[in-house]
Amino acid sequence: MPSPLWRPSPERVAGANITAFSNAVSELASARFDDYRALHRWSIENPEDFWNAVWDHAGVIASERGGTVLHDQDKMPGARWFPDAKLNFAENLLRRRDEGSAVVFRGEDRVERTLSYAALHKEVSRLSQALRATGVRPGDRVAGYVPNTPEALIAMLATTAIGGVWTSCSPDFGVQGVLDRFGQIEPKVLFSAEGYFYNGKRHDSLEKVKTIRDKLPTLNQVVVFPYTREAAVDGLEDGAVWREFVEPYVPGDIDYARLPFNHPLYIMFSSGTTGVPKCIVHGAGGTLLQHLKEHRLHADVKRDDRLFYFTTCGWMMWNWLVSGLASEACLVLYDGSPFYPDGNAMFDFIDHAGIDVFGTSAKFIDAVAKAELSPRDTHNLGSLRSILSTGSPLMPESFDFVYEHIKSDVCLSSISGGTDLMGCFALGNPTLPVRRGEIQCKALGMAVEVLDDQGDPLPPGRKGELACVKPFPSMPIYFWRDEDESTYRKAYFEKVPGVWCHGDYVEITEHDGVIIHGRSDAVLNPGGVRIGTAEIYRQAERIDEVVESIVVGQQWKGDVRVVLFVRLRDGLILDGDLVWRIEKRIRDNTTPRHVPAKILQVDDIPRTKSGKIVELAVRSVVHGESVKNKEALANPEALELFTGRSELETD
Repeated sequence: MPSPLWRPSPERVAGANITAFSNAVSELASARFDDYRALHRWSIENPEDFWNAVWDHAGVIASERGGTVLHDQDKMPGARWFPDAKLNFAENLLRRRDEGSAVVFRGEDRVERTLSYAALHKEVSRLSQALRATGVRPGDRVAGYVPNTPEALIAMLATTAIGGVWTSCSPDFGVQGVLDRFGQIEPKVLFSAEGYFYNGKRHDSLEKVKTIRDKLPTLNQVVVFPYTREAAVDGLEDGAVWREFVEPYVPGDIDYARLPFNHPLYIMFSSGTTGVPKCIVHGAGGTLLQHLKEHRLHADVKRDDRLFYFTTCGWMMWNWLVSGLASEACLVLYDGSPFYPDGNAMFDFIDHAGIDVFGTSAKFIDAVAKAELSPRDTHNLGSLRSILSTGSPLMPESFDFVYEHIKSDVCLSSISGGTDLMGCFALGNPTLPVRRGEIQCKALGMAVEVLDDQGDPLPPGRKGELACVKPFPSMPIYFWRDEDESTYRKAYFEKVPGVWCHGDYVEITEHDGVIIHGRSDAVLNPGGVRIGTAEIYRQAERIDEVVESIVVGQQWKGDVRVVLFVRLRDGLILDGDLVWRIEKRIRDNTTPRHVPAKILQVDDIPRTKSGKIVELAVRSVVHGESVKNKEALANPEALELFTGRSELETD
């Protein structure tokens, strides 16, 4: 077994939050936990005691907890956590009202701001009053089409303080991408900046906001805040500038709506593989407990730590990041390109803001390595204690790069979970060694196993489906407009009834580390960003020349790139102009991340006898793998059109 790349010092182990937690629960359990494996085993064998202990350790604020921790614990889905509890998510995040730093924000090299906890509380107080006056009530949806600025955070906190349900996406989404999401959930209020910065350029948002407003009839208020210039709402129906919207209200104590543990908090969106994105509804209590556990125990976040994750408001890592306030940390927010003006931007920011815990994507680390940068030689990085990486598997070579060229004494924690669970199945631990290419451990309270195709558990070292075999608090409370739970059950419980199957292809090592080998389904994942194929189809096939298309993710240089195959009208040839128009259509109506790396022409597309195109079969052919069950195809000969394509061997 290779030697670990990093081991924590005895002092770091002794001072870690998870050490204090382990010592406390060992008294509760009347048992000694000699290692993390024993603590993890206790956490999944005694879920009620474990999650009660997390509640106590984190000091959850609630009007009542109730005597029942888990009802119907054998049901999955169906188990109910803390059924008698009443709490408010925002109240737990705004537990401080002092002058300590709550937010440090930078928008590329254009904007920089800070907010104390006291100032943040005042802003949330005013906005929550304004939202109530607008008619927002518990359960009503409030949407953000927002860059990652303090206003996005304030709007979320004000919404959830009064029991509203927050949802958001980033302003690089095109109009159709926004409507595919917000159009399903009927929001009452929409927040937006007038524009945003990316790669040194200003991008306008207002024209898209006007179109979105016209197509969302349930909106009764659109609130625009300034970011790149002064905000204006000329020609925007029901529009108001943020400053004028909150001006009538005096800051004071917030009238928090304390609601059931499973009251809806966030609506998140699936990748939209088979249609418009599914609306995943997460509860306030489960999200709070999961994030408190992950921040405090696994990421070792402490009071006044500077916590950063590079994310947009359209990725669940934003929701994960902002919960850091509940651990009394200072959130470090960044909006824009991480490579503007150059590859040193994020490392400059670490030094400038004094970041303790730095979160990013595996793709970012790889890009820094390919740029041949060596931040340890050009930056101080003295504050940096932990680096978190997610979005796609962190390659072994990237582990080497971090320790050789970024910082040798840092806990590098690759983490893996998703929007579906609002958290992680596998992640870091400041008291464990870091091994090349591995996630350090399975998450506390998560009964993670690896299953074979028949649903049976596999031993360490065998690859299979990542599964969770027992309930956990941050499971979705439901899918939007899925009254019979059929969509919910199909998403996670179709492969093995009663067991959450996550769609990752993984193995667990002999020392309980986790290695992710990629997705086990057809979701595209370039650069760690999950993309649904249907979102690309909906745009590409609106081009008049395109009859139909199929898109796959091709493994390429340690990552995944998107390859789109198009069948054109008879007699047409795919030329540079048509490629440009397809790319533009996709970029304008989804995000730049959806734009394929390759667009290639084919004469036919394989499909089943019922007419469904077969993405997985095409992906297999692209990778030179055999295709099972060809007899299920109506036109199996079409697979030959994807074999041996020279274009797939080049950049």
